[in-house]
Amino acid sequence: MHTVWKGSISFGLVNIPVKLHAATENKDVKLRQLHKDCHTPISYKKVCEGCNQEVTDEDIVKAYEYAKNKFVVLDQEDLENLRKESEDKAVEIIDFVQLTEIDPIYFERTYFLSPDSTGAKAYSLLRKTLEQSGKIGIAKIVIRSKEQLAIVRVYQNALVMETIHYPDEVRSIGDVPNIPSEQDVVQKELDTALMLVEQLTTTFHPEKYTDDYRNALLELIEEKKATNTISTSDKQRPIPENVTDLMTALQASLEKTKKPATRKRTTRTKKNA
Repeated sequence: MHTVWKGSISFGLVNIPVKLHAATENKDVKLRQLHKDCHTPISYKKVCEGCNQEVTDEDIVKAYEYAKNKFVVLDQEDLENLRKESEDKAVEIIDFVQLTEIDPIYFERTYFLSPDSTGAKAYSLLRKTLEQSGKIGIAKIVIRSKEQLAIVRVYQNALVMETIHYPDEVRSIGDVPNIPSEQDVVQKELDTALMLVEQLTTTFHPEKYTDDYRNALLELIEEKKATNTISTSDKQRPIPENVTDLMTALQASLEKTKKPATRKRTTRTKKNA
């Protein structure tokens, strides 16, 4: 399993060397975009609107737009120094709280935590502590140059870390349009709704829920493959101007070696004359 981050977690004087692994993966079926006429894949280029020319990653700098078309350019060195200052610190568990105190709207992404070669004992200690206390840890971590608020909890037999949003990243409910104000609900309707909820209440078994659209799309793709409904683009990508064909290069080399000899014979003829 790919390691996303490597460092340590500490609570009190206990330090746990750990590795971070993505706990979830996106299973969406990725579809390519093709040109309708010839079915050639569409590519996208980075173009400067001011210069009207294509740019490479080396030509791009990062900046913050503090007003319309007004930017503060940030040097890569400055960003690297900020990132290094944060990443050099161990991830410290700041507080312990009840999981039920955190609304799911704060949850972002889940990672598995595995102990490094020397961290098994401390890892087991934190896992047992969280299990018996029924608490979760609140911590901070820097991942890909962004400081994240996170929780550390037990999932099955492992420790997991879930990044969570900061309070100012969660939009105000007051900004949501058309939410009705508190209204009187007819008791009979409420009783019927509660009865329906009771009838549909069950134990959560995640394996019983499947992505029906993704499965149907994969079936459609397999069906088209089986019936040879496959499109292949006959057009090849054009060769860039700065790339020379091998045979062209050989021919040019031959011609180049012939020219001096031709000039030499011409000179001798003039002298003889």
